[in-house]
Amino acid sequence: MIGLRAHGIRLRRLRLHSGDRTYDVDFRAPDDSPRPLSVLAGAFSTGKTTILEFVDYCLGASDHPRHPEIMPKVRAATLEVELSGSPYLIERAVGEPSMFAYVRAGRLDEPGAAPPVRRPLRPASHPESLSTLLLSHCKLEGVRLRDSGVDTDPLSFRDLMWLCFLPNERLDGKDLLFRSVPMKHLKLRQVVDVVFDVHDDHSVEIGRRIRAVEAELSAARAAYRAAEQIVDEQHVGGREDLEALHRTAKDELAACAQALAALDAQARADTMFAEELRERHRAAAVEAHRTAAELRDRETQLQRMQTLHGSYADDVAKWTMLAEADHLFEPMRVSACPSCLEPLSGGGAITAATGGSVTAAATGGSVTAAATGGEDRCPACLLPITDGGSVDVTAELRSAKTRLAELNRYIEELQEQLPRLRDAAERAQRDEARAAAEVDEATAHTITPFLAQRDALARRREEAAATLQRALSGLRLIQSLERRAAGILHQIDQVDAYREELAAAGPQARRADRTAVIRRVSERYREILQEWHYPKIADAYLAEDLTPYMRGEPYTAASSGGRTLIALAWQLALFEIAWESRSSHPGFLMLDSPQKNLGVAGDIDRDTADTVTVERFYRHLEQWLSGRGVGAQIVVADNAPPPAAADDVIVRFTRRPDQPPYGLIDDETG
Repeated sequence: MIGLRAHGIRLRRLRLHSGDRTYDVDFRAPDDSPRPLSVLAGAFSTGKTTILEFVDYCLGASDHPRHPEIMPKVRAATLEVELSGSPYLIERAVGEPSMFAYVRAGRLDEPGAAPPVRRPLRPASHPESLSTLLLSHCKLEGVRLRDSGVDTDPLSFRDLMWLCFLPNERLDGKDLLFRSVPMKHLKLRQVVDVVFDVHDDHSVEIGRRIRAVEAELSAARAAYRAAEQIVDEQHVGGREDLEALHRTAKDELAACAQALAALDAQARADTMFAEELRERHRAAAVEAHRTAAELRDRETQLQRMQTLHGSYADDVAKWTMLAEADHLFEPMRVSACPSCLEPLSGGGAITAATGGSVTAAATGGSVTAAATGGEDRCPACLLPITDGGSVDVTAELRSAKTRLAELNRYIEELQEQLPRLRDAAERAQRDEARAAAEVDEATAHTITPFLAQRDALARRREEAAATLQRALSGLRLIQSLERRAAGILHQIDQVDAYREELAAAGPQARRADRTAVIRRVSERYREILQEWHYPKIADAYLAEDLTPYMRGEPYTAASSGGRTLIALAWQLALFEIAWESRSSHPGFLMLDSPQKNLGVAGDIDRDTADTVTVERFYRHLEQWLSGRGVGAQIVVADNAPPPAAADDVIVRFTRRPDQPPYGLIDDETG
């Protein structure tokens, strides 16, 4: 029969993934087992409740915390849990609430992890859903809740979380049992009945579960045989051999890296004598680069100047032809300026007028262009116009010839420099090559052995890397086979446990008495309040509908501090009796802010503030977990746990940048 203490769910680690780092919370003890009691301590608004809510989100909650420090950084959340004693990873995306969870066997940072399986969150009754997987490890897979004998929704793990997580808002409120939502209140009572195996049609339900598990067991055995055949064909060897090979390959890679570093250091040390030659080579290389750049610069300038030379030569030719036009052709009547094409007159001839003016006579009118100093010019561009309509281009021709002559001289200078620069560049290149050859010649006899050793180390490193990859691949196959075998054993144990349970609930035996269960939980509820020295305790009990009473009145009549203690005692009583009776409870409990409204001014009774201490609450948890609650797990988020609980604090957030950790997102300190 499967070990009852391994049944259910235990929290091991929570990891929030950011772009370049992770934020981890570890619920493990030094021996790598889940801690019985984990306390999250620190100031308010540092992330304690956020941790509990992310655990709840990974277990199927519809949404996750959306604080300003969370949304820009966190991209995914991964919860490492033990399901019936085997480690699993449950990952969900952060941002828009995902409709799927990715589940795989293994641990965080474990090499050779199995590929994840995508499991839908809804509907909860889907055979591959996350809820179905979690319920199967609580012996509650396929359970249906009934209302007046009619099937309703199947049991979901989200319903079961009401008995595993007491959030802050339920702690001191008046809706501990969801009375404001009648259907939810009814479902809570049914969930408690299911956990304690006192619900209706218990025997029929067990028989249906046995048939379902047997069908799954048959399929799992067939899949195991196929996987075993594949592993045998691969000839990967046993786990011990592969783990030894994995260690040897990693050690070999580390040794190669260390040897390469030592070899490089030795090579540098043995070739220090050639430092002067290397310096000479560096100087020659710099000089070769400089002379090559100077030669390239001059050649580029010469190419550009030659293009400009052609343009200037065309200008000289143009102005020369224009100046000789008067000698080659008869004077022409000019109606427009030859330079800017501005009309000079209505079509008449241009003649020089007395007094320094040019008159264009034409039929129907005349245009006079004024000039100063006796020189006639175009009225638009002021080009000189000679008597009789001829154009004077002497100044422009002279200017163009001057520019062309200067450009010719500059080109000649560049052409004269090029041979010298080419010689200098070639000489610098020869000097660099000679210096490099001297370095090679001086160090060849020293470096050659190092090169051979380096090649040998490179071959060793490649062989070790290939061996490591082969070992990892083999380990993945072995781990997959082992997980399948563990799953088969778990299903066999489930069938055996269900058959024993069915025999106990057979025709000759009545199902467990619900009244007896309620009585036992009620007694524990009263014992816890007495242990905490609840003042004026009288008539403390649980009614048949699970409503807690104090002093003969329902809990809603108590003060806010009193409701906090009553809610804690109610939740703990259900959890403790469920665990001690080996029921179908998952086996873990999360409590948020147990000191809410305690020991402060307000509507809490003065007697309560004076007599009920937080130390008694933690003392009760520690005593129960070390006694009748061995194997169970409790996680508490508390602002200021007492010194007596210091050994159980797994993280203490300071909200002070100078005293890390600041908070869960420890790099958001603004």
